[in-house]
Amino acid sequence: MNSIIQAENIVKTYNHHRVQALKGVSFEVEEGEIYGLIGPDGAGKTSLFRILATLLLADSGTATVDGLDVVRDYRKIRNRTGYMPGRFSLYQDLTIEENLKFFATVFGTTIEQNYGLIKDIYQQIEPFKNRRAGKLSGGMKQKLALSCALIHAPRVLFLDEPTTGVDPVSRKEFWEMLQRLKENHGLTIVASTPYMDEAMQCDRIALIQNGQFLTIDTPQGIIAHYDKPLWGVHSDKMHQLLDDLRSWQGCDTAFSFGEQYHLTVKPGVSQAALESYLHGKGHSQVAIAPIEASIEDCFMALMDQPETTMKQ
Repeated sequence: MNSIIQAENIVKTYNHHRVQALKGVSFEVEEGEIYGLIGPDGAGKTSLFRILATLLLADSGTATVDGLDVVRDYRKIRNRTGYMPGRFSLYQDLTIEENLKFFATVFGTTIEQNYGLIKDIYQQIEPFKNRRAGKLSGGMKQKLALSCALIHAPRVLFLDEPTTGVDPVSRKEFWEMLQRLKENHGLTIVASTPYMDEAMQCDRIALIQNGQFLTIDTPQGIIAHYDKPLWGVHSDKMHQLLDDLRSWQGCDTAFSFGEQYHLTVKPGVSQAALESYLHGKGHSQVAIAPIEASIEDCFMALMDQPETTMKQ
């Protein structure tokens, strides 16, 4: 496969170089893949997206999109890419149809010319085409923004936290739409998200924190490299359990994951030893079981390492 995006040692700072948003980021995106940037707020995802979308200049480093330099060829890149920012940025007072027509006109095309590309998405909101964008639900705004980003038939689609603040059903539908865009139209999609579960929707992902990539691999590849014993722990005193786990001499790390705590343990300790310890602390209905690591477990483990080897 051919790389459609290449970034080399991208550095971006703010506030007179006192805040480092990106610390020498390098990566490549292959043509026709869904590539995910996974990390919490403030990790540097939006700065990187804005640089690749030619909306922000890096302090140093180079990047190309579809073979074009993001600084020198920014006008050409804007015609070949679609960009959907994290914050809904369409015209609130315009209707669905008016917004779509406006963006089509900006790029010298029409809704009819590229309707086949957006049909699967736009048909879901077309019955409400005369409704103002400001009156739409979160899921409908999401679909309209995606339609506007696609109306000029881009080769690369940049989606900056597209599902933030959207209900779980709309999140699931959105990723299904992205999979169809990839499969039916060969579109290259780069999406960022703070939701670790969405990583499994991507072909490859980069885990990012504090302006640096912790690792790059397929989601399955990252999980396969997780090598710590991992237990799920639950008791009748969940409010007390986390502190007790972290105080236990056999504990390596302990974090809250939904209705249980994920515990990594030191070599040689047993579940029986933990159960005995927790009973001594007044816990009952103790449940301890080995579990498979999730992307979030991997992210937490990588954050604990002073240095990581990045696999591309």
